[in-house]
Amino acid sequence: MSLPESINLLYVLSGLGVGFLVGMTGVGGGSLMTPLLILLFKVHPQAAVGTDLLYAALTKTVGTLVHGRRQSVEWRVVGRLALGSIPATLLTIAILHWAGSPSAQVTHVISVALGIALLITAPSVLFRQRLQALSGRRAGQLSPAMTGYLTTLLGGMLGVMVTLSSVGAGAIGMAALIFLYPAIELRRLVGSDIAHAVPLTAIAGMGHWWIGDIDMNLLASLLCGSIPGIILGSLCVGIVPDRVQRVILAVILVTVGVKVM
Repeated sequence: MSLPESINLLYVLSGLGVGFLVGMTGVGGGSLMTPLLILLFKVHPQAAVGTDLLYAALTKTVGTLVHGRRQSVEWRVVGRLALGSIPATLLTIAILHWAGSPSAQVTHVISVALGIALLITAPSVLFRQRLQALSGRRAGQLSPAMTGYLTTLLGGMLGVMVTLSSVGAGAIGMAALIFLYPAIELRRLVGSDIAHAVPLTAIAGMGHWWIGDIDMNLLASLLCGSIPGIILGSLCVGIVPDRVQRVILAVILVTVGVKVM
């Protein structure tokens, strides 16, 4: 049985590989998929970012449904993040449209933003356990009001970063949430981070679609590979030691970040 003409086998295999790594390590797919599309397949940076955003929105919707049924989402945290991220996302899309996207200047900005996001993501992955320990020692030092303000500010920063690069909602967002909410168990922060990523990536992805930065055939091919990949990766959690995973991923992210910039 042959694949439909719109499905590209190489993109399917890429989705499978990235989905496997995401399922096994928990690192956001944008940190891996967007650079892969740009560097290996020579996809235009704006098309890579926009397509990856819709790809993330669809896959994380499933994750949110699972976490929601398990009651592992802190909706108060999600609301605070969205209060900052949604306006920031809409403003960023409007600026991209005003700047004449797609254009050489916007492409340069997106490439630099992607490189910076990857370089920030690397230490977030590498030092997550140390951050958790530090967060536990600092528990209670921030007032509830200050925590709320900083969460909304974090949402705004993620809105800009994710809209420009498709990277940041996973590793960077989680690192910040661990520091801001040390009293909330990790599984609830993970669920909250995934739930917040759904409206963020959906709005940003639709915005890129509006300005013409989406490749629907590419999106379909990636989804065909990523869904079974995530399932397989989830079944292989623990096969590779966590410290080894984090070191390898950090090296990859730094290397790719420098290359993209």
